[in-house]
Amino acid sequence: MDLAALEEIRQLKYRYFRTLDLKQWDAFADTLAHDVVAEYGTHALTDPLVFEGREALAGFMGSTLGPGITTVHVASHPEIAVDGDIATGSWCFEDTVIVPEGKSLIRGAGYYNDAYRRDEDGRWRITRTSYQRIYESMISLDDVPSHRFLSHMWASRPAGDA
Repeated sequence: MDLAALEEIRQLKYRYFRTLDLKQWDAFADTLAHDVVAEYGTHALTDPLVFEGREALAGFMGSTLGPGITTVHVASHPEIAVDGDIATGSWCFEDTVIVPEGKSLIRGAGYYNDAYRRDEDGRWRITRTSYQRIYESMISLDDVPSHRFLSHMWASRPAGDA
C-alpha cells in the first residue's frame, strides 16, 4: 500500500475544497489536471453542469462564486485506491452556500467520486470529479425574519467597525 500517495491525495482533495471556499482560483486550478472532466448536478442550478478542461472548470467557479457568494465544503470518509500513478476516491461532503443577493441559503450533502493522476511534475491532480447528492435544500432568507448575515471574508466593514 502506497501510504505517501494516499496522504498526498487526501491533501489534494482538502486543498480543492479549501481553495474553492477561499476563492484562491490559481491554487484551485492547480488541483486539476489540464484535461479534467467535472460533472456537477444540483437542483439549485437545475441542469447538470459538465466541464472539460482546467480552464473551463476553474473559470466557471471563479466567475460564478465571486465575493458575493459564501461557500463552505466539509469532506470526510475518504476511500482511496491507488494503482501506480492513477487512483480513485470517494468522499462524503457537506456544503453550505449563502447568497445574500438572492436571499437564499443552500445546504446539501452527498458523495464525490474522483479519479486522480500523478502528473509529470510528481504532483497528484484530479482528472475526473462528480458527485451524487443525498440531499439539497434551500431556504429563502426572507422566511427567516431574524436572519442577519453578520460578516464574511469579502465584505467591506461598515464605517466605525473595528
